[in-house]
Amino acid sequence: MDKELIIRSGSEHVDFALLKDGKLIELHKDEGSNNFSVGDVFIAKVRKAVPGLNAAFVNVGYEKDAFLHYHDLGPKLPSLLKFTKSVSTGKLKDFNLNKFPFEKDIDKDGKINDVLKSNQSILVQIAKEPISTKGPRISSELSIAGRYIVLVPFSDRISISQKIENKAEKDRLKRLVKSITPQGFGIIVRTVAEGKKVAELDKDLQNLLGRWTAMCKKLHKAHHPSKVLGELNKASSILRDIFNDTFTSIHVDDEELYIQIKDYVHEIAPKKESIVKLYQSNVPIFEKFGIERQIKTSFGKTVSMAKGAYVIIEHTEALHVIDVNSGNRSNKEKSQEDTALEVNLIAATEIARQLSLRDMGGIIVVDFIDMTKAENRKKLFNHLRDEMKHDRAKHKILPPSKFGLIQITRQRVRPEMNIKTREDNPNGSNGEEVEAPIVLIQKITHDLEQLFKKDYKKITLNTHPFIAAFLTKGFPSIRSKWFFEHKKWVKVLPRDAYTYLEYHFFDKNGNQIK
Repeated sequence: MDKELIIRSGSEHVDFALLKDGKLIELHKDEGSNNFSVGDVFIAKVRKAVPGLNAAFVNVGYEKDAFLHYHDLGPKLPSLLKFTKSVSTGKLKDFNLNKFPFEKDIDKDGKINDVLKSNQSILVQIAKEPISTKGPRISSELSIAGRYIVLVPFSDRISISQKIENKAEKDRLKRLVKSITPQGFGIIVRTVAEGKKVAELDKDLQNLLGRWTAMCKKLHKAHHPSKVLGELNKASSILRDIFNDTFTSIHVDDEELYIQIKDYVHEIAPKKESIVKLYQSNVPIFEKFGIERQIKTSFGKTVSMAKGAYVIIEHTEALHVIDVNSGNRSNKEKSQEDTALEVNLIAATEIARQLSLRDMGGIIVVDFIDMTKAENRKKLFNHLRDEMKHDRAKHKILPPSKFGLIQITRQRVRPEMNIKTREDNPNGSNGEEVEAPIVLIQKITHDLEQLFKKDYKKITLNTHPFIAAFLTKGFPSIRSKWFFEHKKWVKVLPRDAYTYLEYHFFDKNGNQIK
């Protein structure tokens, strides 16, 4: 499994495309204007406590107040409030917590108005970015993420990632981390720490303690509200979270960003520094690596898959609905049950990719093709779980219901990635839109593959002049690729009378076959 990270720098934002074996699996956008990223820490003021919700609304500087639920306060809230007040007023200048007297923990089933008051200063961290009409969701249980560990102030717990399955390795890491953890701090050991030596873990810890100290220094005389600790820039945070030995290349088209990333990779994985490359070409970087094409074909309402199957993705206010279709695919050698299983397994792989690619969150309901055998339903369920195993967002998958529906909940911490794949209809007016040419070409290609299977000798395609030109111009053209793959030549005839989306296939006798 080879992974590549392609980074495109624009004037207002930076795009990050993660490819696995050449296929787009994640797409991120870093907009410099986003001041409320997950992980940012703010010194803020409580606007008001709402007992009915057992939550408080907090002013973090966003146009809408942030939401802080009682369960997101953390048990050490009194200690955090006391520390924040002492540092802000200049009374406390030692930011190590080994001599700081901790307060009694709050009751886990307590009431918000017993612990927070209006106009009170509080340190909070963005847990969920502003989405739609809602302000940020915040937590006062702070954590500072590093490459191998996460530092948790006002805690004494040491936790190991559940994805590390080897018990001996878990015990080794716990023992090592316990020996270097300063008093007053907890540690969460991340999956990438597996097999690492104590020196690497300690270096990461010292870096995090340095960030904690820098944040505390800002608290004195800080405006309310203001950001006191920012997440790493997007490039560094993505590399911190996903970089591993399977990465084969990182391509960047901006020299300044290239130097930053090279320095960061040198810091976290010196042996891999050589895979960071500066892209210099007149061809846009996303075009060169085929990412634009994948974006166009992956973000539409209809997503085509192998063997003629496709899924339809619908978004509503309450949930996402995904419908699996076998398309015009026929398979005479297998039973209907086997065909349904095969299509469902292909769809499960694509759905796992789509959830990660679009960063879809909340409730997702998938309507797979009905299967009568219980072992096939179990096989599908297990396959979907395996495909989503590497999804970094927290998620839960329920077994198929009696109606063949699978329900998924997936954590949503930032707005969903939504890319427009429809364009103005050149034949239409009144703002009418149609699918982009690349999506239409994909449909034509699928139809053509079905006709080739039926052994038609000569096929003529009649289509709109724009689409005809798109199919035949350049080398290798799309028509040439059809010939190289199927050893059959397709005659393409432009038809001025056709609408943009209209196309028909004819046999050697001029009879319409599709």
